[in-house]
Amino acid sequence: MKPVLVVLAAGMGSRYGGLKQIDRIGDHGEVLLDYSVFDALRSGFKKVIFIIRHDMEADFRDIVLSRMSNTVEYELVYQELNSLIPNDIVRISKQIGRTKPWGTTHALLCAQHKIDAPFAVLNADDFYGREAFSAMGSYLQNPSIAEGAIVPYGLEKTLSPQGTVTRGVCEIGNGYLLSVDEFFLIGKNDDGKIYNTFPDGTKRELRPDTPVSMNFWGFPARIFSTLKTYFENFLAESGRELKSECYIPRAVDWIIKKQVLDIRVLPAVSDWFGITYREDKKMAVNHIKSMVKRGIYPSPLWKQNLKFFVRYKWRSFYEHIRYQPDE
Repeated sequence: MKPVLVVLAAGMGSRYGGLKQIDRIGDHGEVLLDYSVFDALRSGFKKVIFIIRHDMEADFRDIVLSRMSNTVEYELVYQELNSLIPNDIVRISKQIGRTKPWGTTHALLCAQHKIDAPFAVLNADDFYGREAFSAMGSYLQNPSIAEGAIVPYGLEKTLSPQGTVTRGVCEIGNGYLLSVDEFFLIGKNDDGKIYNTFPDGTKRELRPDTPVSMNFWGFPARIFSTLKTYFENFLAESGRELKSECYIPRAVDWIIKKQVLDIRVLPAVSDWFGITYREDKKMAVNHIKSMVKRGIYPSPLWKQNLKFFVRYKWRSFYEHIRYQPDE
């Protein structure tokens, strides 16, 4: 079965100051997730599920779906404060002033009823690169898939010159993810070295090539029963807090430690860039312009240029047969 792409687009970028998921980057109004969808299609994915909020649907349809609707098979899923949440927790959350849903694991569970095949999940406001999609697409199309997967990136290439970031730092062994731990307040000091800062102000140096998760995961569809258990445990412990969120990397770390599912590491020499702060937009625009100039993407992206997709048909086939994971 061809895999499904799940795009996490419901979050509001508080540091960015607006809906960065639908901020225009390309010369013809393209946003970052346009390029993820484009790369997914040419890597063998069959359809896309966008997870959004009801209050952003009109803008999402106008800015994103209006261009790709004749080319992409897609469905919309909504993540709201009360989606899949017990009534007593919703009631208490509203009383204490909570307005945001419960994070990326919650978002993924909202899409469960739409997913009937192996799938990849990623952020709407990140650029992952066609090499990463090729590796993930080939892996998920393996008919005997029984494991999850991650495409990690080197830490230094995921930093923002505008401020600190949060990253899921990965421990890897023998081609598998052993753990993933969220490190906060990561940035470069004046000495050029990378540190993360603990709440008490102490710092820890991190290597530039430290592998980190940028939330590009692949899973078999059977993962949902385990995710549901993890999320129910989270709600029981933290569901009545004002700002608690249930993140996919933490769920994956729990899954690994429970030995429920192995997570294979997919090597891919691929550039990542994203928009964390508003000032990051100029860098993203320049990256896209450069790739259009080199012929990696057409412009406009969704001009339904059949020749462009045919151009990559045999390349994708070659990468599929070349990248067959060991059983």
